Amino acid sequence: MLKQHLQFKLSQKLSPQQIQLMKLIQLPTQAFEQRLKQELEENPALEGGKEESDAIDDEFADTYENDESDSEIISTEDINIDDYLSDDEIPDYRTKANNYSADDEEKNVPYAAGTSFNQYLLSQMNTVYLSDDEWSIAEFLVGSVDESGYIRRPLSDITDDLAFTQNIYTDEETVERVLKIVQKLDPPGVAARSLEECLIIQLKRKESSPSIELAITILEKSFEQFTKKHYKKLIQKYNISEEQLREAISEIEKLNPKPGGSYSGNNRMVEHVVPDFSIRIVDGELELSLNGRNAPELHVSREYSNMLKGYKDAKKKSKSQKDTVMFIKQKLDAAKWFIDAIRQRQQTLFITMNAIMQYQSEYFLTGDERNLRPMILKDIADEIEMDVSTVSRVANSKYVDTPYGTKLIKEFFSESMKNDQGEDVSTKEIKKILETVIGEESKKKPLTDDKLAALLKEKGYPIARRTVAKYREQLDIPVARLRKQI
Repeated sequence: MLKQHLQFKLSQKLSPQQIQLMKLIQLPTQAFEQRLKQELEENPALEGGKEESDAIDDEFADTYENDESDSEIISTEDINIDDYLSDDEIPDYRTKANNYSADDEEKNVPYAAGTSFNQYLLSQMNTVYLSDDEWSIAEFLVGSVDESGYIRRPLSDITDDLAFTQNIYTDEETVERVLKIVQKLDPPGVAARSLEECLIIQLKRKESSPSIELAITILEKSFEQFTKKHYKKLIQKYNISEEQLREAISEIEKLNPKPGGSYSGNNRMVEHVVPDFSIRIVDGELELSLNGRNAPELHVSREYSNMLKGYKDAKKKSKSQKDTVMFIKQKLDAAKWFIDAIRQRQQTLFITMNAIMQYQSEYFLTGDERNLRPMILKDIADEIEMDVSTVSRVANSKYVDTPYGTKLIKEFFSESMKNDQGEDVSTKEIKKILETVIGEESKKKPLTDDKLAALLKEKGYPIARRTVAKYREQLDIPVARLRKQI
């Protein structure tokens, strides 16, 4: 049987301008400045800085009849030039309110100076006598060192690559012999193939002592037992005292597990977080400001506006003139939209962050994470009557400078749980208490997740052991066995 029915479906599509606005809102301060620079370069109708105060004559109201003929004189009814000549329609925008912080801070992103890590290692090889083939092998090995300072590839693969890419036919024994030379370079532990080898190389570079010799022996012969902290087995195996083992472990803990990370001249950009907002406490009240670099001085080009005025004053309009005016119109549209989008971006950022600040006012006044209220994106979205996705774009990529340090805004959001009083508490609060409990535990006998769950229950937070384990992992705290100390 054939059935017919009518189905209504409501769909909402974002315009290209709305999509661009969402992208602008998502940009943090530094990325926004790059986007602004790009727009200024690509659109000559958009200018930065203050505009001259001369008024533009907007007393024109001529209308033109539409004429699709190929005659030299054409009509321009589709171009409302008055819209582009009115002062009201040509934004000159920089908000003069007191919700912008001073923008006289350094805008340059610093870079680490110097040579790359690999070049630094190669420069040390110049002091070592090597044959041509050995030098080529050493150079290839240095090129295989990763950012952490390790060589992760098997020597058999490196030997094959030397043959295929460098025409150097050698064997693994020769490659390993050259590797031992490379491993004598600074920083100590570089070019190791494993953490175990990295630590042993560093220990052997130190002045010998009983504790260092014991540490080397433990790493060479009992590395797995050491990493699993089976201290009683180590004491029995090597017939040593607890104090001797503690001294050996102390020597190991002084070593650098990532020797490449300590080299500052690896030509990577030094990451500097530029706060997008600033919160200060003034006379016991919270005061929010938006970084002034988000409020550029922009206006539509006077020259482009004058071109339209000249076109409107002309008695005859040619086809080429109309094409020019259409181009100018397109650029002016883009400039006006961009200025308006920046205004909307500023308003959205400020309104959203202000709502977050008010919602978490107790935390911002005290700096105590235990005062963070449970807060999800929808809470703020409902407060400011905006979409959840808009709040997400502000929270995920922006930083705020507070009296307690610079914080990523999304860190203020957390789910809620019930305490034994039936009150909603933030999972951030529970994590903070968990961190405190673990920090105060006996390191000789760390608390298991079951015991941690029992302690939290005693404090009024009845959560399951698996939840404790999840929070502990989110805090990057290892299990009890790996927290154990002698």
